[in-house]
Amino acid sequence: MDVPAELKELTATLVSIESVLDLDTLRREVSELEAQASVPDLWDDPDKAQQVNSRLSYAQGEVRRVEDIRRRLDDAQTLWDLAEEMDDPDSRAEAETEVAGLRRAIDELEVRTLLSGEYDSREALMTIRSEAGGVDAADFAEMLMRMYLRWAERHNYPVDVMDTSYAEEAGIKSATFQVKAPYAYGTLSVEQGTHRLVRISPFDNQGRRQTSFVGVEVLPVVESSDHVEIPDDDIRVDVYRSSGPGGQGVNTTDSAVRITHLPTGIVVSCQNERSQIQNRASAMAVLQAKLLEVRRQQQQATMDALKDAGNSWGNQMRSYVLHPYQMVKDLRTDYEVGNPQGVLDGDIDGFIEAGIRWRRSADHAANQ
Repeated sequence: MDVPAELKELTATLVSIESVLDLDTLRREVSELEAQASVPDLWDDPDKAQQVNSRLSYAQGEVRRVEDIRRRLDDAQTLWDLAEEMDDPDSRAEAETEVAGLRRAIDELEVRTLLSGEYDSREALMTIRSEAGGVDAADFAEMLMRMYLRWAERHNYPVDVMDTSYAEEAGIKSATFQVKAPYAYGTLSVEQGTHRLVRISPFDNQGRRQTSFVGVEVLPVVESSDHVEIPDDDIRVDVYRSSGPGGQGVNTTDSAVRITHLPTGIVVSCQNERSQIQNRASAMAVLQAKLLEVRRQQQQATMDALKDAGNSWGNQMRSYVLHPYQMVKDLRTDYEVGNPQGVLDGDIDGFIEAGIRWRRSADHAANQ
């Protein structure tokens, strides 16, 4: 490794990242949010308080992250200079190891600067649905839900599970949950599409190989400024008794809510809150997000028609192979790893970063 050249390149990249992130503005935002967070009556409005604290935590984390990398970069330069001065092989090796780690950290930070879409800064609303594959697909859907929850846990992102529909034998039919972190939508939107699992089915008495499919939908969370109007005449609201898997308590009141948007046929439900009022509010929030996505897709379709360009997103986007070999591969980026268990335990940052870079390249090519 040419350490001096690598350090020079990393320093230039970090300067560019600092410019894009606009650290001075971010620091001023931290000060303003800290002042808002210290106001005694902030929690009189829980939604606003949560937004302030979530944005503050994100901004503080971004500033801390960049400052830490800057400090590490300066220390690595000092370590290398001392190693050269003292002709110390051990210090040279230590500096090389640190520079390799800095390369990974700066590459990851650089990906964040690529999130500049209209809704990229929003929180994310994810829905997972089992598709073809019967009980294996339902089991796979639950595996993917756990994967995303573990990923959020690794990053200390709060998650609110809004609805879970359990399958009869194993797994889930569908689940909807919100990842409450700034830029969660921009980050996770590259996970949208059909995921495929190939394995020896644990539900097949003859131990045959089974292929199953799960659909992942990622939407930006609606904010008050979006103004998605939903007239009462456009919806039908049904209430029913909440249910869970065997062994769990079942509500004795009709608190679960299902809302059907009559003009589009979109159906959403929520049963995880304690009251019918809370479930209705959560279901309406999901419906607004889905209608916002419909509006976004209509706008995108208009733009694509003007450009005479088709949809660059393939539907099937990732394969998880557990038999006859072990591999997870993204079919768009060709990024792959040989540790499916690690991926299913939430280690998906490599796939997400590759997906974000691929999307930027695809968008850039489409606009040429």
